[in-house]
Amino acid sequence: MSNGTEHVSAKSEVFPPSDDVVAHANVPDYLAIRQAALDDPAAFWDARAKELIDWYEPYNEVLNTSNAPFYKWFTGGKINIVHNALDRHATSWRRNKLALIWESEDGEEVTYSYLKLWRRVNRFANVLKSMGVKKGDTVTIYMGRVPQLPIAMLATAKIGAIHSVVYGGFSEQALADRIADAKSKVVVTCDGAWLRGKTVNLKDITDEAVSRSPVVQKVIVYQRTGQDVKMVPGRDFWWHDLESLPIASPYCETEVMDAEDGLFILYTSGTTGKPKGLLHTCGGYQVHIAATLKYVFDIKEEDRYWCAADPGWITGHSYIVYAPLILGTTSFMYEGAPGYPYPDRWWEQIEKYAISILYTAPTAIRSLMRFGAEWADRHDLSSLRILGSVGEPINPEAWRWYYTHIGHERCPIMDTWWQTETGGFMITPTPVVPLKPGSGTLPFAGIQADVVREDGVPCDANEDGYLVVKYPWPGMARTVWGDPQRYEDTYWADFADQGWYFTGDSARRDEDGYFWIIGRMDDVIKVSGYRLGTAEVESALVSHPDVAEAACIGVPDELKGNVIHAFCILNAGVQGGDDLAAALRQHVRTEVGPIAMPAVVEFVDSLPKTRSGKIMRRLLKAQVLGKPLGDTSTLED
Repeated sequence: MSNGTEHVSAKSEVFPPSDDVVAHANVPDYLAIRQAALDDPAAFWDARAKELIDWYEPYNEVLNTSNAPFYKWFTGGKINIVHNALDRHATSWRRNKLALIWESEDGEEVTYSYLKLWRRVNRFANVLKSMGVKKGDTVTIYMGRVPQLPIAMLATAKIGAIHSVVYGGFSEQALADRIADAKSKVVVTCDGAWLRGKTVNLKDITDEAVSRSPVVQKVIVYQRTGQDVKMVPGRDFWWHDLESLPIASPYCETEVMDAEDGLFILYTSGTTGKPKGLLHTCGGYQVHIAATLKYVFDIKEEDRYWCAADPGWITGHSYIVYAPLILGTTSFMYEGAPGYPYPDRWWEQIEKYAISILYTAPTAIRSLMRFGAEWADRHDLSSLRILGSVGEPINPEAWRWYYTHIGHERCPIMDTWWQTETGGFMITPTPVVPLKPGSGTLPFAGIQADVVREDGVPCDANEDGYLVVKYPWPGMARTVWGDPQRYEDTYWADFADQGWYFTGDSARRDEDGYFWIIGRMDDVIKVSGYRLGTAEVESALVSHPDVAEAACIGVPDELKGNVIHAFCILNAGVQGGDDLAAALRQHVRTEVGPIAMPAVVEFVDSLPKTRSGKIMRRLLKAQVLGKPLGDTSTLED
């Protein structure tokens, strides 16, 4: 993440759109549309709902504010996201258009036309029905990066159930907690997943998680690696066996849903206790993601679009699975990690498949930068016309490398800021907007965002403040699953008098009104673009028998954005050392997952606390970074 000085100095460096980009843009008059949307956001979203989405029955109200902050969008409308993503294309001229191109880590290629994908989704939807899944039930999905993951998501949504996708890097306990919270009776997983030439034992992890979650009745296993796994009779079923049965008909009626019915739960780390299950709904979410993808990435029929995220995160939900299919796009999906087995794997794939849009994270860009531009120079990247960035602010140095060596100074970079909670892009350029390296530019049309002081007064230009959203938007999460009070307390309490949503991020605006995201204001650490609550990592450390207390901070890292630095107070009589530090790192890996492993474990005798007992992590961070400690008036000792 860039520091504040770099943000401010970079603001004068402007990259205007080329005449050719503007001439061929889907929405060349975007800035005028955006200006009009500032005055009437609901009218803008109403127009997008009618332009991009088919409704079984029309809505009778665009936005209902009667129970704020539990807003409702497109009330009365009847809809199903799978109708818009698949059904209507499979029965149109797009039926033979490629919906998905998938390449495995070892180079296997599989393609799905819209018709083929529709049939596969129907078959698995019927399988889920045979397992007793009904409208409103939850299904937990824990898989590798294979086409069957989006197929399972779409099949769940088609029959009106709610999917909860858990990223395949999470551990047994993290998976068990999410299964239990969602009360999922059915879990869909793989025997294993391939990553950097090795297998991740997903079924073994699932077995352990299910043993801790007695609510689970059925486990469906997709065979990906062919490794030996334990299959529990009566509980566990092979995907391919179920699909071969007469129950798996290639036709399944799509469930008619209300616009405000639940579509999916996605868990995001919080600063306290268990992760939050954010509930997204059927109507507003798809309007938001379809509109943002069309406008921001200028999607055209001939595009081949690659969002290089994992479907298990919100980026994958919105911009791998749902929005591209709603727009009838051809997407590319890759199983493996960037740079494996060679640093030019991505550039090779862009050339091979003539990818025209690449949307990835700054972490990936920085990791590929390390190998040098010569790896990219070996390949013809001329098919690219738009680049994108997601997950964290992209530092200007990485922006320029991406622009120069991958886009060859002709591909605008769509630097998008948004959250699991927002559902879709919130602050972002479009190809016709002048760009500044490191800035997300402006709030998207229909989004009213601001940077304010603690009392709600707007900040001056280049003054750090709280990033807030002042008006509801259709893709917003509706609640925390099973805990509406936590939803209010977490997102709406800070500026309750004004009725604003607080993002939890700090930001600033420059003289041109461009937004620069600084980072989290709470105790959430972003590692490689993934949000991890300090509480979750600290709890894992304290669960080790030798640790009495722990505190974690995020420390800037050139490759990952941030890494975790852990401070541990040991139990009496226990001596710290390299062996124990290594054991604690491994313990966190087991309890939470590999992405949560601390880069540094430091043994200390005490931790800085307020008089009320809260650990002052900012003091730890200031000490590690060699910065002034600031206000210590509340420090106990």
